[in-house]
Amino acid sequence: MPRISAATIGEHRAQTRDRILQAVSRLSRVQGIDAISMTDVAGEAGITRTVLYNYFPDKAALLLAFTERVTQYFIDSFERELPAEASPADRLRAFVRLQLAGLLAHPHPGAADLSAALGPAAYQQLAEHVEPMQRILVEILESGVEARDFRVIDVGATARLILAVVGAERVPLISGDVTVEAAGELVSEFVLRALGSNS
Repeated sequence: MPRISAATIGEHRAQTRDRILQAVSRLSRVQGIDAISMTDVAGEAGITRTVLYNYFPDKAALLLAFTERVTQYFIDSFERELPAEASPADRLRAFVRLQLAGLLAHPHPGAADLSAALGPAAYQQLAEHVEPMQRILVEILESGVEARDFRVIDVGATARLILAVVGAERVPLISGDVTVEAAGELVSEFVLRALGSNS
């Protein structure tokens, strides 16, 4: 019977799960998510592979849990850092900056590579986990249209295009060719001009 490091089994399981996800976070900064193996994660978390598989049956399940945690962190950060009364342009700038900071903090391959690594079913689940972030962007765009700050033909398509522009800075950020601040300014200026904003 393994040693329990908390007052209850439930607390112990929560602590172990947290250690595992923290290990994924650390490894993603060094190796990138696509290169991480279950053996790497177990070693970094200080547990056996058998214990790891008791929590996550495969890499796809592990990455889904990690993505869910990162998504919640993004949403919490966005809500904490930006007052609701901020202008749509300021909210968009904050969204872009937080997205870029997240790319740097948790490096991962592009969508096509991730889809190939995980397979279509797991990739679809991953897309569903990040949907709350996309919803925030859609809400920003809708508020900008309503305030007559943005000109948008199709909000959903525009949100996808903005996320693609943010994603285009992934490699320059990870390689250190550009800072989050510089990339944020560049992407925000480009997107705001495309939206017809004067802010």
